[in-house]
Amino acid sequence: MGMDGGGEQTEVLIYGLGRSGRGVARFLACEGWRAGWHDARPSPEDEALMAELGFARGDLDAGYATVVAAPGVPIDHPDLEALRARGAEVIGEVALAARLRPDLPLVGVTGTAGKGGTTVLTAHLLRACGVNALEGGNIDPPLLDVVDHAEVAVAELSSFQLERVPGLRLPVAVITNLGLDHLDRHRTEAAYHTAKLNITAGQEAGDVLIVPEGLTVQTRAEVRRFSPERLALQDGEEVLPVAELPEGIHPANAAAALLAAEALLHRLRRPVQRSVLADALRAAQPVAGRFETVARRGGVRFINDSIATRTIAVQAALERSTPPVVWLVGGRDKGADLAPLREAARGRVVRVIAFGEDGEALARGLELPFTAVQGPDGDETMRRAVGAAVQVLEGSPEGTVLLAPVGTSFDQFRDYAQRGESFRRAVEALEALQAPPNAPEATA
Repeated sequence: MGMDGGGEQTEVLIYGLGRSGRGVARFLACEGWRAGWHDARPSPEDEALMAELGFARGDLDAGYATVVAAPGVPIDHPDLEALRARGAEVIGEVALAARLRPDLPLVGVTGTAGKGGTTVLTAHLLRACGVNALEGGNIDPPLLDVVDHAEVAVAELSSFQLERVPGLRLPVAVITNLGLDHLDRHRTEAAYHTAKLNITAGQEAGDVLIVPEGLTVQTRAEVRRFSPERLALQDGEEVLPVAELPEGIHPANAAAALLAAEALLHRLRRPVQRSVLADALRAAQPVAGRFETVARRGGVRFINDSIATRTIAVQAALERSTPPVVWLVGGRDKGADLAPLREAARGRVVRVIAFGEDGEALARGLELPFTAVQGPDGDETMRRAVGAAVQVLEGSPEGTVLLAPVGTSFDQFRDYAQRGESFRRAVEALEALQAPPNAPEATA
């Protein structure tokens, strides 16, 4: 029996725990559904939660009507292929939320860069207009943790999530941009873009798709276009000059969020008040870890953009940073295209501080002067990296220490957020820092 049948009789398998899987499990338990679970390496905390919810480890050889797979599990994983062969439908938490809460308006936001900031800003604008909007999905918290507490849910959707959204129809969808990312997972640019474009696959006439100027998308929805040069609504009238945006709020994210909020307000038959939206933009706060100024030291800004591992996101960070820039690069290389970054860094970056597993290799690929640092753990590595960066800018009246690492965090940190917090702590401890001993230097 499928997900539209009676809950008690439906056999569901939660494949992959972690943040998404825990959200699915809590939601299904509250719904009274029976479910099994599978995870190749479950944490003790996850196993304890499953036991508390009354869910037992599932048998992969059994038949399931529905498998709710975590985003981190490749869509073509052999286990998922085998489960499909036995008649299971494989979906993700987003499709589950849409099916079991069909009356909840859902705004979806995807893109190679900027989707998190646009998601948070869209929800912020809607709340300012009196709508109980909550964000979730690829950004904390899981989408299923908010669907029963919101009048509108605004979901950040990754390409991994959009691989498993059969039948999803969004009244409002946003594509912030389409670049290149996750080739280690999708293998080709075409496959990556196909996953991203699933955000509009189920849209129909009467729905709205918001895209940047210059991006052509095949869709049945009404297309509305935004530009980072103008913060305007559908009629083209300016809501706020770009210069009045708070530091850390990207104009492209703000422009897209304005159109998304307007479309959803029209859908709800709520008034669109320009003055309210303008005030909300002025009061907006950047998302932690996304081009966030964590400190200033004289005219030098310390910017945490730990999430910037995609070429398009790193390029934007470099272009927004006040030169001279000391650029912290490192982590685990996921095959980023470095050519656009070499161009963006020209005349702006005075030195790269290379750290982590692939930092030195990335720095050499960028063809920039670099200092390589390494420590016994992530926190010590980050302390040495920040200390080396400060030395470079010593005596400079202005400049930027930019953490936009290009590499993923998984060599020395749990995730990008933990890496960003390590950077913040290192900056806060600057007065206690000393130069890293015998830091090897090389010029690429």
